[in-house]
Amino acid sequence: MTELCLKVIDKESNTVAVSRSEEEVHLVCNREYEPGDRIVLEISRKDIYVWLQFDDALGKSLTFLTGDVVYEIPSDDRRINLSPKVFYGKRHLLSAKAASDFEISTYRNLAVNVCDQHQIRNCYPHATANVETRGEAVFAAQNAIDGVTVNDCHGEWPYQSWGINRQEDARIRIDFGRMVEADAIVLYTRADFPHDNWWEKVTFLFSDGSMEEMKMSKDTKPHRIDFEAKNITWVEMHNMIKSDDPSPFPALSQIEVYGK
Repeated sequence: MTELCLKVIDKESNTVAVSRSEEEVHLVCNREYEPGDRIVLEISRKDIYVWLQFDDALGKSLTFLTGDVVYEIPSDDRRINLSPKVFYGKRHLLSAKAASDFEISTYRNLAVNVCDQHQIRNCYPHATANVETRGEAVFAAQNAIDGVTVNDCHGEWPYQSWGINRQEDARIRIDFGRMVEADAIVLYTRADFPHDNWWEKVTFLFSDGSMEEMKMSKDTKPHRIDFEAKNITWVEMHNMIKSDDPSPFPALSQIEVYGK
């Protein structure tokens, strides 16, 4: 059995609310969040699969946890990439539930994680990049795995994306935290034309040393590449060749990695 403990802690490290149980835990926090508040999930054993929900309006994801998790509740400009309903109001429902074997082994999008955050640790999948436009939340790497595939505009939620700040050597990496078997990738490139440019080709580098190239067209629809199943711990998208359209702003709305 796994003991799970959820806490809300303020900026002075005082415990605002706490709940603990085995296998499944719920926490109701009955106050408005304040700057500096954070959510802590403590687990009694490492390397476990947990359905994690840090806010009822944020939704939940099947995550792989390698240790305790600390999530900084965003405020002001740091939350404009999230729905305005998230972390808002005087009552919040948090939950964590150990996943069943059939949920773990099913074929699915292995990259999605609504609980991802720039500085989060021990919680996978996790997105990182070598550039995020102006360091703004609406262009953070985490936006590319938040499950939101709206791509016909850019800016505040639901139009957040991973922005590369015109950097030619931009790259984004998805870490899974353990070995997975993947055989397909789907990209939703941002398509706010004519503001946006688009990539004619991108290259995926996998942790096993292999690479795959995806050719794309100017489209709002998702782009997909299928390949022979690979056992990997991460995938990185790089060598992105933009078109000769006049706009300097290609960007990524979502990356999905399918497997089990």
